[in-house]
Amino acid sequence: MFALLHGLGLRAGEAVRLKLGDVDFAQDTLFICETKFSKSRIVPLGPKLAERLRRYIEQRYGEKREPQAPLFSFTKRGCIHPGTISQTFHKLLPKLKLPIPPGVFPPRLHDLRRSFAVATLLRWYREGIDPKSRLMHLATFLGHVNVESTAVYLPITEDLLREADQRFRAAAPQAGTQ
Repeated sequence: MFALLHGLGLRAGEAVRLKLGDVDFAQDTLFICETKFSKSRIVPLGPKLAERLRRYIEQRYGEKREPQAPLFSFTKRGCIHPGTISQTFHKLLPKLKLPIPPGVFPPRLHDLRRSFAVATLLRWYREGIDPKSRLMHLATFLGHVNVESTAVYLPITEDLLREADQRFRAAAPQAGTQ
């Protein structure tokens, strides 16, 4: 589940409500049904994430796969509560031994969604894509109503500043050559 949260920028509530029938391996997509603002969307899975999910389903459910069965469940009947996922995430953090500087809050489960958004923006910069032309794509992917809602997930990071600076320097005339 954490791989889906980080790899696709899903909300915890979206991930816990997924059913086996929401996974389409023929198209390598997830159907995210009736989420925030009563919106549904189809989210593509990358090849690595699709393979990881395929292995999980095979190990967890074998051949007996009821489409309405929850994708993530402790009992194979009911969905996991989003609060349980958050508690599990916080219990796992100390085991990861992440360096957390003084005065900085430890990561929260929802930060996986922000991390996805920032990583997407960074990838676009590095691939030479104009991020401004793609922000509506990211908003739609995240299930946001508008680009302004997505902007909240895009804090200025050192990596983003570095990429923007490189792009600016490449586009701006060099000092002394005018």
